[in-house]
Amino acid sequence: MQEVLLALPIVIPVIFWAGYHYHKDRHLPEPVLNLAICFVLGLGAAMLSRLMYVGLEPLGLRHDALALADDSPIGLLLYSLLAIGPIEEFSKLLPFLLVVLKFKAFDEPLDGIIYASFLGLGYAAAENFYYLEYLTLLESTARGFASPVIHILFASIWAYWITRAKLGRKPVALPLLQGLLLSATLHGIYDFLVLLYPVAALPAAASMIVAIWVWRLMLMRRLHRAAEAESSSRQPRL
Repeated sequence: MQEVLLALPIVIPVIFWAGYHYHKDRHLPEPVLNLAICFVLGLGAAMLSRLMYVGLEPLGLRHDALALADDSPIGLLLYSLLAIGPIEEFSKLLPFLLVVLKFKAFDEPLDGIIYASFLGLGYAAAENFYYLEYLTLLESTARGFASPVIHILFASIWAYWITRAKLGRKPVALPLLQGLLLSATLHGIYDFLVLLYPVAALPAAASMIVAIWVWRLMLMRRLHRAAEAESSSRQPRL
């Protein structure tokens, strides 16, 4: 019974954010099957990132982030920027490149953000379930609501850059690298702050998340309006 109670704060946000993003894409909603595939790919991305972390061990580059927070702030900063951010964002980016970009329904700038959000949602769900046995109910609740937002927002950055290039029929490589670098850096900085100063850094970390959220919300509104205007202009006049 306790495990069920601990899982509820993880499951409920997943349902909420899935419904939220489906509603945001209401102009030409993506096929539910595609969204479900992205969620499953997000689960797989979380497994991939775990394998990548394990792959750091033979190189002597795997570290305990909490131990670094206690013993070496500089080490934690480097680990956050060079390992945590890049590994977790690349793990979500890879299925986006290999699978999502090939969806036939991928035909609007907003689609990239929607699909990447479901990838991030699946990633967060897998990550939260992994930590479930180590968390109290309060910690599970806090993580269940925070983690999806974080992974959705950081994935939206590289998704927008890539989608803009793809639909504009421009080379994707440079926007991909720029978007990945930006999202991985911001992700690393966020993790560094919350790991080093779990309480004191909350205002700064929250400010970063709010700023990205506002940017993303304004962007999604602009893309939605542009899609509606383009659709209206294509309709024949009577």
